[in-house]
Amino acid sequence: MVLTPGQLGALCAMVGVFFFSVNDTTIKFISGDYALHQIVLIRSVIGLILMLVLLAPFNGGLRVFHTKKPVAHVIRGGVTVIANMTLFLAFAALPLADATAIFFISPILITLFSMIFLKERVGPWRWLAIAIGFVGVLVMMRPGTDAFQVASLYSLAGALAYAALVTMTRRMGVTESALTMAVYIQIMFILVSICFGLVIGDGWLSGRADPSLDFLLRAWSWPAQEDYPLFLLVGFCVAGAGYLISQAYRVAQPAFVAPFEYIALPLAVFWGIVVFDEWPDLTAYVGMALIALAGIVTIWREAVNAKAARPVRRGG
Repeated sequence: MVLTPGQLGALCAMVGVFFFSVNDTTIKFISGDYALHQIVLIRSVIGLILMLVLLAPFNGGLRVFHTKKPVAHVIRGGVTVIANMTLFLAFAALPLADATAIFFISPILITLFSMIFLKERVGPWRWLAIAIGFVGVLVMMRPGTDAFQVASLYSLAGALAYAALVTMTRRMGVTESALTMAVYIQIMFILVSICFGLVIGDGWLSGRADPSLDFLLRAWSWPAQEDYPLFLLVGFCVAGAGYLISQAYRVAQPAFVAPFEYIALPLAVFWGIVVFDEWPDLTAYVGMALIALAGIVTIWREAVNAKAARPVRRGG
């Protein structure tokens, strides 16, 4: 069976999101022992090696480094670093499900960015989905209450950067392969992490009470032997997820692919309960339900629009 671009994009997005969920869970698990930039550096080195060894031979070999848009790759890589780093900072202070749910304003922003920058049409039903999703995020963040945490703003910043990343992926995917885009992202992670390590890797700014800042400013340390498999796991996950997500948004419209990333919500709840014993409260479930409903509405309208756009076959 030959998949349509939309089906291929949806499949790549869902598998990629699963890899990302494992990556996020593992990083949160070791966030109390290592500096964020050290984890990202080790993860990206492993991920880059796996891409070049396992994927590059089937995608033109060293041609994956060939690009017509080097500046765009630097900008896209920088945006990706911001999206990931801010989300990981949120993981250090928030329950996994809460940080993930707030981050999922990103598909809503992707739809808006697709309309503004890619000139894709957004109808009334998708506007309704945007409104529902936005309300869901507000419920999750709980602004103006004692339950509000500054760390939730890290997830929000990550969502904004991620939406910009996806919009750039759609534009660059016309001339750039998914693997090329994924490889340059890992290179940017490596370069930024090395810079962090050189400047603050000795821990001279560490010792902060805030768990997110402590995660960012902690001194580097040699990984414990029992943690080696965890670093290998995040390296494998980032390699697979980076390639699959790039492929998803390269072959299909962002407004169509984005809702399929909502499977990260139940995955985050599952991993949060199983690994960290984090049980979301009723308010959190309401917020996640609203965000998921927004995704379902978008998927439904995409299916209706796709059916209406098919040419009608006439008998002869």
